[in-house]
Amino acid sequence: MLVLAFDTATAAITVALYEWTPGEGAVPRGLAEAVDRRRHTELLTPSIAEVMAEAGAAPGDLSAIAVGVGPGPYTGLRVGLVTARAMGEALSVPVHGVCTLDIMAWATKRDGPFAVATDARRKEVYWARYDSARFRATEPAVGPAVDVLEGAPEGLPVVGEGAALYPEVLGESGHEPLLPTASALAELVVARLSGLKGPELLPPEPLYLRRPDAKEPGPRKKVTPA
Repeated sequence: MLVLAFDTATAAITVALYEWTPGEGAVPRGLAEAVDRRRHTELLTPSIAEVMAEAGAAPGDLSAIAVGVGPGPYTGLRVGLVTARAMGEALSVPVHGVCTLDIMAWATKRDGPFAVATDARRKEVYWARYDSARFRATEPAVGPAVDVLEGAPEGLPVVGEGAALYPEVLGESGHEPLLPTASALAELVVARLSGLKGPELLPPEPLYLRRPDAKEPGPRKKVTPA
């Protein structure tokens, strides 16, 4: 099973190709990472081509596609999801979505409670709490950093770029990983497809949590002659 994974819900444009076999488990075949908040469209497709070339694989070799569904800013998130759906339809392979917060949680490999927070701009974070790396305890939410720890046990660790942005609220250390990686996404999806427990696989639909910044213009105002 050859799984192409990518996520564009944050500043990271991250792509990975993993192969799974019953005897070896999940083995990385290619990886491309970039951080750029404004160039998701320009960087994603070349990164996919780079990863496929590194592995010596063709699109027709893919068994599945995995994509982060957010939460995240509208424009960047849309780039990854549109690309995943288009490739899945063209290649007739399944496309599995994963909450981007779950991808980051999986990467921690933590056994105890913690939270994940990413940058939502507007002085807010996208966040969720976890019982462990495999089990989310709350629904994803968006709000000020103080919301992450409201009602939580004292000293709850918080990882992610959102935590690093607000250390005075969410703690001074232990924020890694700051951004999602396609490696963690691929490993998570392979684990779930092979029957192991973990976060839910979702349809490749965006998890926005709030309206996009861009709005359709309203009707023109009537001008009354002077």
